[in-house]
Amino acid sequence: MSDRVYEAAQDAQSGAGPDVEPSSAAWMAVFSLTMGVFGLLTAEYLPASLLTPMAAGLGVSEALTGQAVTVTAVTALFSGLLVPRLTRRLDRRIVLLGFTALMIASNLLVALSSSLAVLLTMRVLLGVAIGGFWSMAAAVAMRLVPAKSVPRALSIIFSGIAVGAVVAVPLGSYLGGLYGWRSAFIAAAAVGLVTLAFQWFTLPRMAPRNVARTASVLELLRRPGIGIGMLGCVLAHTGQYALFTYIRPALESLVHVDADGLALMLLGFGIANFVGTLMAGWLMERSLHATLVVMPALVGVAALGMVALPVQITGLMVLVVLWGAAFGGVPVAWSNWVAPAVPDQAESAGGMVVAAVQSSIAAGAAVGGVVFGFGGVTGVFITAGVVMLLAALVIALRVKVDAARRGVEAGHGVHF
Repeated sequence: MSDRVYEAAQDAQSGAGPDVEPSSAAWMAVFSLTMGVFGLLTAEYLPASLLTPMAAGLGVSEALTGQAVTVTAVTALFSGLLVPRLTRRLDRRIVLLGFTALMIASNLLVALSSSLAVLLTMRVLLGVAIGGFWSMAAAVAMRLVPAKSVPRALSIIFSGIAVGAVVAVPLGSYLGGLYGWRSAFIAAAAVGLVTLAFQWFTLPRMAPRNVARTASVLELLRRPGIGIGMLGCVLAHTGQYALFTYIRPALESLVHVDADGLALMLLGFGIANFVGTLMAGWLMERSLHATLVVMPALVGVAALGMVALPVQITGLMVLVVLWGAAFGGVPVAWSNWVAPAVPDQAESAGGMVVAAVQSSIAAGAAVGGVVFGFGGVTGVFITAGVVMLLAALVIALRVKVDAARRGVEAGHGVHF
């Protein structure tokens, strides 16, 4: 089967004709999506740094206010699954601009909220935008740059996650202390307005592709290689979020470090995560499979090393940086794997990954909580480290990067 025949088959499946792969890269459009990621992640993380003043301002408990994060995550899970189906007939440019507009509206209305019920309702809008955006990210990247540049484009887009993670908590805390918690959401809305303007001028028209129908997640999972691939994805993210949930108590208990030292370590983690996200594009261009295997393996090694080795502050910092850099490439690599794996249903596949990651966040936090109750931080890091190594083993032995070609040949696409 020649490459030309295979590419023609993909064109026929998508209904997009011969212009499926752009002849040149729209890098400014890619950067506008990075800004969108930054805005979405900043808005998602803000309540974590403003929980106490938000609870006091609304007259409710911190536990109830914390549901602002839960509501957003749950909505994002369902949005990732439903949005590709509901928007399949719309220009992708309009859909992406709509997500940014939802983010702006959510932040402004949260800032004006007079009750917890209103605030939670407005956070649902943000969840719709987050889940919908992530379901489309890889598919849109494939339409903005040539195939050889997709890994680099995705690493640039996903770098917004790391920047958002680094900036959101300290920025929210700083603005909240100076001007009150509502000011942080107004600032996030301002970032959204700048993003909307940038996207308006840089995103090209992306007419909907003439896919006969949108496949369900169960149909995608039944395709050869997809189910085992998603198992590897779930294991890698579950282990990571079990670890990340307890990163602060871990650092505080493993070495005696003051508040400034702790902040420096967390900043180091965030910067390393950003660098790792960018490096992932370079690594994936050389070997996507090796990237999928090595990244979770390094996280597992770092986690086990933190509790098993007699490290002091310097050694612990090295392991934290290794952990941050290694995980930076994990979300990028899975998005780069799944869209080409089901080229005729790239957006549905993106929604499947969103659902998998959101479920893994919940599962990781839950598993970590149970283990923490029995074995403390050491138990969490040993268990999660083993899960990450297991993920690397499953990916190394069972996950293939040519699932798309095999799935098509097996009769799940165009017949040759």
